[in-house]
Amino acid sequence: MILQSALIFGNNEYGLEIAKNVTNKYNNITIFSLDAIDKEHVSSDYNLEEVTLSDDWDILESQFDMKKSIIFCVLGDEAKNIFLTISLRSAFKDVTIIALANNKEDANKLKMAGASKVIPIVETTANIITDMLKKPIITKVLHNILYQDSKLKLVQIEVKNAKYFENRYPADINWSRNHGVLVLSIIHKDKAPEFIYSSKTKHKHIEDGDIFIVVGYDMDICEFKKSIGGDVCQ
Repeated sequence: MILQSALIFGNNEYGLEIAKNVTNKYNNITIFSLDAIDKEHVSSDYNLEEVTLSDDWDILESQFDMKKSIIFCVLGDEAKNIFLTISLRSAFKDVTIIALANNKEDANKLKMAGASKVIPIVETTANIITDMLKKPIITKVLHNILYQDSKLKLVQIEVKNAKYFENRYPADINWSRNHGVLVLSIIHKDKAPEFIYSSKTKHKHIEDGDIFIVVGYDMDICEFKKSIGGDVCQ
């Protein structure tokens, strides 16, 4: 079912990439900005409106059918993002609110604030995750995380036992079959991020200190962490 509107709070790289990835799901996509808008440099594919943080969201009800809408809270300032989530949840008890968090602590705060789904994005992986959103496979994964399977998680895991991979290249490993997870990207020791299927990464040995960006279920992620020497799950 196609919902009527996607309301994205955050005129930034995350907001724009989310807008691109949900274009086919919504009749109307509106990006709300807390800052003044230079409309000459805005894509005509989306509506862009200025907004202020408020406890009164009558303006949304006057413009959108909130029962057929979804809200994304992706403000760069985490405190404002939490306040926004609280305010929107207070105004709209049943609307789906998707929020991005910089870390697990902020993710917990956003859940308490009323977010339906929170995706933690640590600062070190922010740019690579934004880049990955442009890949076709990531569009499908993001769709599953947001809309279909709320138990899926997106996490980063540091490799501390590279010997586990027996000197194999990433291209030689069937991640899903052997480990129950999907590795999307690797941030190498030199902090150069690479999509897992890029020509550079496919044939570069995995080393201690590399960081995997992984999608999976809690149990599978925990087992994978233990295998590569990561922290034991709580």
